Amino acid sequence: MSTTFPRSPRILKGGIVALDPTTGVVLRVIALQYNPDTLTRSFQIKGVGPESGDRLEALRLKGPPVETIKLEAEIDATDQLEAVDDQTVQLGLHPVLASLEVLVYPSSALLQSNNESASSGTLEIVAAEAPLTVFVFGAKRIAPVRITELNITEEAFDVALNPMRAKLSLGMRVMTIDDVGFDDRSGGLFMSYLQAKEQLAAKSRSSALGTLGINSLP
Repeated sequence: MSTTFPRSPRILKGGIVALDPTTGVVLRVIALQYNPDTLTRSFQIKGVGPESGDRLEALRLKGPPVETIKLEAEIDATDQLEAVDDQTVQLGLHPVLASLEVLVYPSSALLQSNNESASSGTLEIVAAEAPLTVFVFGAKRIAPVRITELNITEEAFDVALNPMRAKLSLGMRVMTIDDVGFDDRSGGLFMSYLQAKEQLAAKSRSSALGTLGINSLP
């Protein structure tokens, strides 16, 4: 007899989508096995500031704030082992961890190509272009990000020293039109992200001044 409730809500998972920065083709979807308990977001405001000397500029914003996102998540090979997943049995969490790690590495092919170019006397070395990474945490939060910090703590190993349990600490910076411009694919994703915020803010009901214990402002 099945114990699954037919009307139980489907639990969505947060994660990262890696796109080809030119074509927008999805290269990889990395879903978090367990959603984090907390999500920390910080905003560094880009105001004109008093140093401009113009009082009319005091309330102006120069651009979108620098938004950073931090989260901690856990991954565990127990479920895959119970399902006798051959890859997990042989490699543990190595593939899952590596899929995140390669997002912050230039490819070995590019490094080899640059080394060959340098050896042949070529002065111009090609800088690596990473995949466009998009943080997805539900349909209302889809943001182009740059991974700025990745910490992995491996806590359990099998007899072949494959990691079987790990904790991830992930830091990301939301890329805005100030970083990439309007015409870039990242810029389009950011504008959709900002518009989603505005739509949600419009649904928030404004409180009355009386809620604050006043009838009017001085």
